[in-house]
Amino acid sequence: MDSGRSDRIPVALKILIAGGFGVGKTTLVGAVSEIRPLQTEEVLTDASVGTDDLSGVEGKQTTTVAMDFGRITINDDLQVYLFGTPGQDRFWFLWDELAYGALGAVVLADTRRLADCFPSVDYFERRGIPFVVGVNCFDGARRYSVEAVRSALDLDPDVPILLCDARSRQSGKEVLIALVEHVAQRQGDPVRTH
Repeated sequence: MDSGRSDRIPVALKILIAGGFGVGKTTLVGAVSEIRPLQTEEVLTDASVGTDDLSGVEGKQTTTVAMDFGRITINDDLQVYLFGTPGQDRFWFLWDELAYGALGAVVLADTRRLADCFPSVDYFERRGIPFVVGVNCFDGARRYSVEAVRSALDLDPDVPILLCDARSRQSGKEVLIALVEHVAQRQGDPVRTH
């Protein structure tokens, strides 16, 4: 028997990355994942005209049709699995399966299309799933304060809101850390991640 080998199975934490169409969910999963993420991206076709609102994301050419999947290994005993949800309402039937067993969620928001994250916020609030809001700061988009976003989304004061850049690994990690700290605080467990 190899004395250096561990027979323990690592603990797996499941985190959802949600938000509206074109908000940066696939980008965030890809930025923080240590593995090449599994993506179910398909090219937008003429069939989506009238179904997918491209206002504010006119350059978008693909969309997630099932989920994105990424992984982060914290240590030998802990792995984080990221599941990016599809943004369009016609794919929401997948959400219940994706949310099953989730520690919590990151709701990405785009201030140019803030109403697009309302369904995600409602979904997690109704099910009591802890979440944080990451305001993806797109180049050229008007910047709003965290307080203004909280007011516009009518969020409870305990829901963390962070300004982020979904393209940045460090920024994505900070949002994920905020979620884990939020979940621990809700459960009464102090967590030190810094």
